[in-house]
Amino acid sequence: MVPVAVTAWAIALAVSFLPGVAGIVIALAVLGVVVVLVARRSSSAVPVFASPSGAPSLGVLSRGPRTLDAVARAAPLAIVCLAVAAAIGGAAAATAPARDQAASLAGHAVTAEVSVRSLPSLGADGRLWADADTSRLGPGDDPRPLRVPVRIGIPPDAHAATLGPGTVLRLTAEAKGTDPGERAALVLFAKGAAEQLSRGGPVERLAGDVRAAFIERTQRLPEPGSELLPGLAVGDVRAVSDDLDTAMKASGLSHLTAVSGSNLALVAAAAFGIVALCGGGRVFRITVAVLALAGFVVLVTPQPSVIRAAAMAGVAMAALLLGRPRAGLSVLLLAITVLLLADPRLAAAPGFALSAAATAGLIVLAPPLAAGLGRRLPRPVALAIAVPLSAQLACGPIIALFATRQSLVSVVANLLAEPASPIATILGLLACLAMPVPALADLFAAAAWLPSAWIAQTAVTTAALPLATIETPAGIGSALAVAALSACAFWVIAPHRPLRAGWRAIVGGLGAVVIGTAAGWGIVTGPVSLLQRPADWGIAMCDIGQGDAVLVRSSGHTMLIDTGPDPDPLRRCLDDLGITRLDLLVLTHFDHDHAGASDALVGRADAVLHGPVDTAAHQHQLDRLERGGAQIMDAAAGMTGRLGGADWRVLWPRRDEKVFPPGNDAGVILQVTGGGVPRSLFLADLSAESQGMLRRLAHPHDETVVKVAHHGSADQDPQLYADLDPALALISVGEGNDYGHPRVQTLDMLQALRTPILRTDQRGTILVSEGEEGLRVWTERPAPAGDGRSTPHPLPTSTARAP
Repeated sequence: MVPVAVTAWAIALAVSFLPGVAGIVIALAVLGVVVVLVARRSSSAVPVFASPSGAPSLGVLSRGPRTLDAVARAAPLAIVCLAVAAAIGGAAAATAPARDQAASLAGHAVTAEVSVRSLPSLGADGRLWADADTSRLGPGDDPRPLRVPVRIGIPPDAHAATLGPGTVLRLTAEAKGTDPGERAALVLFAKGAAEQLSRGGPVERLAGDVRAAFIERTQRLPEPGSELLPGLAVGDVRAVSDDLDTAMKASGLSHLTAVSGSNLALVAAAAFGIVALCGGGRVFRITVAVLALAGFVVLVTPQPSVIRAAAMAGVAMAALLLGRPRAGLSVLLLAITVLLLADPRLAAAPGFALSAAATAGLIVLAPPLAAGLGRRLPRPVALAIAVPLSAQLACGPIIALFATRQSLVSVVANLLAEPASPIATILGLLACLAMPVPALADLFAAAAWLPSAWIAQTAVTTAALPLATIETPAGIGSALAVAALSACAFWVIAPHRPLRAGWRAIVGGLGAVVIGTAAGWGIVTGPVSLLQRPADWGIAMCDIGQGDAVLVRSSGHTMLIDTGPDPDPLRRCLDDLGITRLDLLVLTHFDHDHAGASDALVGRADAVLHGPVDTAAHQHQLDRLERGGAQIMDAAAGMTGRLGGADWRVLWPRRDEKVFPPGNDAGVILQVTGGGVPRSLFLADLSAESQGMLRRLAHPHDETVVKVAHHGSADQDPQLYADLDPALALISVGEGNDYGHPRVQTLDMLQALRTPILRTDQRGTILVSEGEEGLRVWTERPAPAGDGRSTPHPLPTSTARAP
């Protein structure tokens, strides 16, 4: 099965990233089968000559038949591999016309009817995102039938609690194209609320109601255990805060909230064991276990890891039924092959790869690791350590392809948390089954909260340890380095024959090179990087992607205006600049790209100044900050304060604002002056209309530094910027964002005012200071070559940047 599965994955990757090669793959596979059959037929027709004594002899043809015999023996395997390749090519070719038709709609407004295929998750833009399949798609109000996989983003509404697989929605959306290799043919950004046509069939509706009731019940329990419990039991991670999510990732425990093979194995084992206790036969036990698996998959939704784990469990039960229960690796490889035949684009899904790698690690690496550790430790302890270590060694190189941080505490964290995971899962499922009896459901949910709280506290504690994670550049280089370190760790621990002196020198030299490179990278990106940054900055615009996070500092006191969407880049920026405490946190408004990482600042801010609150989720964010010790203040025009030697003033919104609803147009607009801070205006996400109102009511003018509104969108008031006449314009924007920010019109407007522009997508983190001679600027990266709009004119005084 190894060559079959490798062939399936390689061909699936090829047709996913290069759809045009599907026909070539089919033709080559068919030709290969013909060649193999001809070679095999030829090997069976080779004559055997007789010697003069009458004994058979191959004579001078002895080498030819032996070679052909080898071909004949390999022919069945080769035919299977070629048949798999042809089938995957055929599957890709069959879906190509529909995907091409969908791709032609990219950049247009479309109407779509979709069937949701996954649980939604909250995205960086505040939308709920889910995988779906279209049934009708096209421009206008009467879309034509077209079935393709898509990714949909819709505003949260009252139906979000029960939104899940089987839900049929009708929405008007802006269609965006996807990159090669993505499973979705289009990304649909809904314009306005989506209309719910159906919640699916009876089974899907029942599963959605059970999930919603269970989540509602867990929310009554204390945090952070209540945040994790829905993920551990039914795979719903919407309740997990950004802070806890970051801790789970840093400690290597995030896989526990993703339903995987371990969860399915628990469900199958429980069903199998109950039937066995009741005296059921082997066939009946397996039948009940399969039905339990099917129900569990419906409840937790068919995510890629769930599909893989369910397929493997199904094949494993078939192997058990046939009397071959030890064929673990073959079962896994067969499951992978079958899934890739059904959907070749799973090959490019990181979650699918991680799930398969973790299972393969448990099957292949865990036994020798346990044997090696057993030479120094008691066998139960050795096995307990070998299980998470084998998964970590197998998944590490894949994680390094995408992640910029590697966990150094994952083995310890998993060793502490893994025993609690099955308890939380089983008790959580019992709570779901007991929903008709509320008192019993409450009892099971409360019991499940205890192991869930243990896992959450383990994540928080281990993530806070020194050097819990190290920063690495994502990509093939890091993946190869991690693979080399994983191989070295396995070789050191697992039993093996001693190497000869020459091989010991080679292995030792390679290990020294990898360790030296990693140490050098850590020094360059750590202490050396800190020494490159000037210490006298007054404004720091953090590079946090598509969002805002701007620091203002005066006389050792610091203010942060917005947090961006993701805690990781925010923490990295604060750490790089040596910021451990905030005197004031300003949340201009509660869009995810401005306040999404606020949980990372719980306990680190003395006061919070915020814009209008319009949802319970926004109030919940403020409540968490208040419980962390922050004073909460509702911003309104006219409020003033001191930050060290600088003065700040709120220019917008007006108290009890009636014209503009909470959100972009009612965002907090701050003006900061003095104390070593350039005279600055931070425009949040105001649109042209609200900018015009601000201009007429507050009359701002002659600002030295302006944070351009809404990431440089086209919706700007040119007269406001003319009045401000800034010496420097700062734009916080994510590289390659889907919104086209910053827009050409805005850049041209600033260029017409002869205002230099600095953007985080091009320059990284930006530091601005004010001295006797004027502004001084430092940027993390140099200006891109040939860019005429970033800095169209020289800054008023000197400029510095990172080498």
